Amino acid sequence: MIPISVCIIGKNEEKNIERCLAPLTSYDFEIIYVDTGSTDRTKELAAKYTDKIYDFEWIGDFSAARNFSLGKASHNYVLVIDCDEFLTEIDLDGIERAISEHPRGIGLVLRINQCESNGKIASSPDRVERLFHKRYYHYAYTIHEQVCDINTNSTYCERYDIPLTLDHVGYIGTEEEKRLKAERNNELLFKEIEKHPDDPYFYFQVAQSYNLIDDYENAYIYYKKAFEFPLCKDELWVQFMAITFINTMTHTGRSDEALAFFEPIYDDFATSSDFYCNMGNIYLNLREPQPLKAMMEYVKATQCPAVQEEGANTFVPYYNMGVINEMLGNVPAALNFYQKSAAYDYPLAVERLSALREYLPQ
Repeated sequence: MIPISVCIIGKNEEKNIERCLAPLTSYDFEIIYVDTGSTDRTKELAAKYTDKIYDFEWIGDFSAARNFSLGKASHNYVLVIDCDEFLTEIDLDGIERAISEHPRGIGLVLRINQCESNGKIASSPDRVERLFHKRYYHYAYTIHEQVCDINTNSTYCERYDIPLTLDHVGYIGTEEEKRLKAERNNELLFKEIEKHPDDPYFYFQVAQSYNLIDDYENAYIYYKKAFEFPLCKDELWVQFMAITFINTMTHTGRSDEALAFFEPIYDDFATSSDFYCNMGNIYLNLREPQPLKAMMEYVKATQCPAVQEEGANTFVPYYNMGVINEMLGNVPAALNFYQKSAAYDYPLAVERLSALREYLPQ
């Protein structure tokens, strides 16, 4: 096996740190934990799993802390995870093959995010950059740090999937906790915008912070600013921004604007189930809804290879196809789609089935 160092930074993570570190000890990983100023038992608990614990004085710069952790790694290949991420599946032979085929690439892990939806918990997958050779890459940006070429700071790099899955619980918390997190993030992000006023990435991240607290009006403003700059549409964050910008516009009653904006550039972003789902949402929320066009987008979402392989977000298009069939008066078809969605424990589908239980076969 190619030697790998797992690099983790954290602060006051006593509720998560053992759940994060314990699965890693089953493998021949070097575990590096960098603490940025904990005042609870985080370091004491981490010491049960690794003796490579280091202190780093927090200077409001996530990349500085990340790069410090990379510097402590003994191995060239590093796997970066957060304290609120927990290893659930891994194929070491598959990882070794992937690294051998992409020695200078950046490995993407599958992350299953636990999110709140209408007060209930739902899962949403994404892929994030976490495995790379530390001689070729490091981190840049003080917040929402990005893996960049160590010589050019370019984020435009080869990426490839690795067979590793993490559960992520970072999106769950009280409204007050979310608000405070958004305020902390934006304090750093506004400083970045002052230093880099022409970098759309920071406007995107400000919008994301506002999204965290459901402040869709401010999120809309900053997404729109980001899209005013030239964008490399192959970048993962740009693809994701398109999805979240559509979501924000539908939340704020701007679906007609969203359609006018994205229809001309549809082919640039039509690569994921999330994009197709959000395009479907646009058609459903127009001043004059177009349910059949929406249905076509949801069908495309279910046909994405990643969805078929992993079940990723399948529950969303199935649920929405149920909504459309119910709108059109076809209750049996609606029930069929709601049942497919509920099979993934999607809360809205479960609720809709309960409301329509009189139509279910006894």
